[in-house]
Amino acid sequence: MKTTILNQRAERDELMSRPYQQRHTKYNADELLHNPLIKLITGPRRVGKSVYALLMLQGKNFAYLNFDDNQLLEKWDEDLVMSALDDVYPDYEFMLLDEVQNLPDWDLWISKLYRRGKNLIITGSNAKMLSSEMATVLTGRYLQIEMLPFSLDETMKWKNISTDREEQAVQAIVLTDDYMRNGGYPETISARNITKSYLSTLFDSILLKDVARRHKVRNTSDLYNLASYLLSNFCNPISANDLALELGMSSVTTTKKYCNYLNEPYLFFYLPRFNNKLKLMAKAPKKVYVVDNGFVQSTAFSLSENLGRLLENQVFVELLRRGYIPGQTLFYYRTRNDKEIDFVTRKGTKVEQLIQVCYDMSSEKTRKRELDAFAEATEELHCDKLLIITNSEQRDFQLKNLIVNAIPINKF
Repeated sequence: MKTTILNQRAERDELMSRPYQQRHTKYNADELLHNPLIKLITGPRRVGKSVYALLMLQGKNFAYLNFDDNQLLEKWDEDLVMSALDDVYPDYEFMLLDEVQNLPDWDLWISKLYRRGKNLIITGSNAKMLSSEMATVLTGRYLQIEMLPFSLDETMKWKNISTDREEQAVQAIVLTDDYMRNGGYPETISARNITKSYLSTLFDSILLKDVARRHKVRNTSDLYNLASYLLSNFCNPISANDLALELGMSSVTTTKKYCNYLNEPYLFFYLPRFNNKLKLMAKAPKKVYVVDNGFVQSTAFSLSENLGRLLENQVFVELLRRGYIPGQTLFYYRTRNDKEIDFVTRKGTKVEQLIQVCYDMSSEKTRKRELDAFAEATEELHCDKLLIITNSEQRDFQLKNLIVNAIPINKF
C-alpha cells in the first residue's frame, strides 16, 4: 500500500510541475481551502478537475489519492491507507481524493474523515451518484464546484488573443470558428490535429467506464446506438417513445433508463419545454445537448456542417457555466402557434430573458422568423428582455415598442 501511495505522490509531483492555464470559477481558491466544508469538484472526465484542485493546493502540504488506480482499489485497506498517508505526507493539512466515486461505500468513508476534522477536496465524474450520495450522507457539509470544458473566453486567454485588439481581429474570428467546431477540451486546444481521435476515444471510454460498467449494462450495442443517435440529433427535441421506436430498443422504460445513464457522466443534457403546468412540461419532448461541440465533429454521423446547431449547443453549455440549471432555471419554449424560443431563463418565479440563437441574420426571411417568435413569446411569457446570439453580427432590432439586441457569440 505504501508503495502505491509513493507512486501516486510521484505522479502528483509530476502533474504539479507542468504549466497550466488558470480556470475561471465564481469561487476564490483561498476562501475555499479555509472553509471546513468538503470541496466537491464535479464535471466530465478530462476537463481539468484534478488540475483545478492541484492549482488550488499549490504550495500547500496535502495528501493525494487517485481512485482511478486499480492497485489502490484492489489493495484497499482503510487503516493501512491512513497510516501510509501519515508516512508519505507528514503533517498534511489537506486531502485531495481524485475520482472518489470508484471506491465502494466512498460516501461513508468521506463522512468518517469529515468527522475526524480532515479538510477534504474530492473530485468525481458522475453527477447523480455524487450528488445523491453526498446529499444523503453529507447534507449541508459540502460545497459543489462544477467544471466544464474550457469556455471560448478561457480559450482566447490561453491563446493570448483578445477581441479588443484590432491587430488580432482576424485571429479572434478564426479562433471563434475553430472553438465552435472543435470545442474546449483542454488536451485538444493546443493540438487540434488530435481532436477527432482523442474525443472519439474519450466518448467510448465514458460509455464503457462511466455507464456500461457502472450500471452493468449487458446490451452495450443498444447503449452505443442510443448515444450515437443523440449525438447526431443534438439540439433536437426527443422523446423516449420515439427513440425506442426509431432504434428498436427493447422498451420505453429501458430507453429512459439509458438516457438517464448518459446524463450522469455529464455527457448529454436534456432541456425541458417551459410550461407553468408541471404535468404538461413532463410530457413534452426535451431537447438534447452534448457537453462539448468537439464530440459532434469527432463522433457524430452528419451530412452537413450544422453550424446553427453547433452555435446553439455552444450557447447552451455557456449558460450551464453561468449556473443555469435545465428544468429549474433554463428551458426552451414553443408558442401557441408553435414558434420556438431556443432558451428561456428564469429567476425565481419570473421569466428573466428570452434567447434565440441564429448563426446568420443576413436573410430577411430569417430575421422575420426570429422576431415573429419573439413577438408571440414576449406576450405569452410577459418578458421584454430579448437577445439574439449570432456568429458575427451585432445590431439592434425594433419589435413594436421593444428593442431586440443581437450580439456575436464572442461578445456573449
